[in-house]
Amino acid sequence: MSIAVFRHKFASRTPSAAARAAPALRLPAFINPTVLAQRPHGARSLSFRPNGTYRRFNSGGSPFWQSRRFWVRAQLIGALGTGYYVYHLEDSPTGRRQFINVSPATEAKAGLQSYRAVMAQYGRQLMARGTPADMHVRRVAHRVIQATGMQADWEVHVIDSPERNAFVLPGGKIFVFSGILALTQTEDGLATVLAHEIAHQYARHPAEQISRGTLFSFVLLLASFFVDPSMADLGRVTGRLLLELPNSRACEREADHLGLLFMAAACYDPNEAVAFWQRMRAAEETAPPQFLSTHPSSASRVDGIRDLLPQAQMKRDAANCPTPELTSSFFSALNSNRWT
Repeated sequence: MSIAVFRHKFASRTPSAAARAAPALRLPAFINPTVLAQRPHGARSLSFRPNGTYRRFNSGGSPFWQSRRFWVRAQLIGALGTGYYVYHLEDSPTGRRQFINVSPATEAKAGLQSYRAVMAQYGRQLMARGTPADMHVRRVAHRVIQATGMQADWEVHVIDSPERNAFVLPGGKIFVFSGILALTQTEDGLATVLAHEIAHQYARHPAEQISRGTLFSFVLLLASFFVDPSMADLGRVTGRLLLELPNSRACEREADHLGLLFMAAACYDPNEAVAFWQRMRAAEETAPPQFLSTHPSSASRVDGIRDLLPQAQMKRDAANCPTPELTSSFFSALNSNRWT
């Protein structure tokens, strides 16, 4: 081999002056050079830990619930939320604590929107003024409203429909479907229904429902943001079963209670409430289990109303009402079979 060729090969294997001047790269003791050498080309970067384990880069650190910052924020939000909730608690007419964070003006506005929607749907089915059914419903509604002492722009509408339903919107808009008259049969039976529905407005149950919905939506928003977006769907189902439905049933029982007192104060026979719900129970072809319904079962209602009858009778006696036989109207006596 010639000297020139030898020098060329030797020079290609000998470090340059710059390379000799650079300090030698020393890997930390916990890094295994073999692992680095065996890493496939294009693999994602790995960060190594002293215990020999590794995790993906930017995959996150400890779970969020182990973060001190998370618990500080959670406690702050919880304290503010609890204070807000307690501040907006008020006593219902029966002494039940209810959460309401909407004003009467907002409640009336929601009622007006609902009224327009109902009129758009059923406006052509309204019975004409002065018909027997219209006069029957108006007479009973007027007596019950007087017993409550509520001031509102009351309107009474009878819808010609076989539905067994009745409701009162915020602002005093009363709707009665003609189909329920076959079950009420008498003025006392109709008073049971109307007094119950008017009691919902007296106790501001629509405002309570709006308030609960707003609060629950806010809680779900926080849970989906701080915990997991999938918590929103699970929370809606769980919240409906554990919070919304039981609370709705509590409102229904309260309306039964107040309605019984209102119809008694209007000199209607409170015993007819038991008879009406018994007829309603017989007419129910199928009914969901009580824990899946916004209303108590008819059987449960009958038991609750029976317990309240002595109190309702005292209310009726205090109003100096004549006997139930004398307070039965001429219309009810002659036309009780009109709705059958």
